[in-house]
Amino acid sequence: MQDDEESQEFGERPSKSARKREADAAQGLGTRLIALKESELAALGLPEKLFDAIMLAKRITARGGLARQRQYIGKLMRDIDPAPIESALNARSRGASIDAGKHKRIEAWRERLLTEGPAALDELLAWSPAADRKALKALIDKATGTRVDSGSRDAASRELFRSLRTLFDSIPR
Repeated sequence: MQDDEESQEFGERPSKSARKREADAAQGLGTRLIALKESELAALGLPEKLFDAIMLAKRITARGGLARQRQYIGKLMRDIDPAPIESALNARSRGASIDAGKHKRIEAWRERLLTEGPAALDELLAWSPAADRKALKALIDKATGTRVDSGSRDAASRELFRSLRTLFDSIPR
C-alpha cells in the first residue's frame, strides 16, 4: 500500500502487473454485465458506448469474437468508476439469494404439510394465526387424496405453495 502511494507521489506509473490485474478485474466485471438482462443493464445507468458494447456481446456467438468483445468491454470499463456497478451487482445477488432462501422455506413447509398433515398445519397456524385453516386443510386434502386424479393433486399442491407464499409475504419480518 505504501509503495503505491510513493510511486504515485513521484509520478511513476503502476507496475505492469498492477495494470494487468486492473484490466482483468475490469474485464471480469464486464463479463458479469454481459450475463444481465437488458432491463437490469438499463437500470445501472451505464454510459451509452459501454451499454451498446455489452448488448453486442450478447449477440456474438463466435468464441474468438466474443473474447475480443470482452476485451473491448474491459477497455471501456477502465474509463469509468466500477464501484457503483459492483455494489449494484452485489445487491442484486444478495436479493436473489434471499429470494432463493424464501422459496426453499416455503417449499419445506409445503412438503411438511403434505407429509405430516394436521400436526404441521397446527404448527403453521401457531406461527401464523392469520392463516385460513379451512382453505389450507382443503388444499392439503386435495393434494394428498387418493380419489383425486394426479393432475388435480398437482394443481392443488401448486395452489398450496401459492397460498403459503402469500402467507409468508404478509408476515412482517
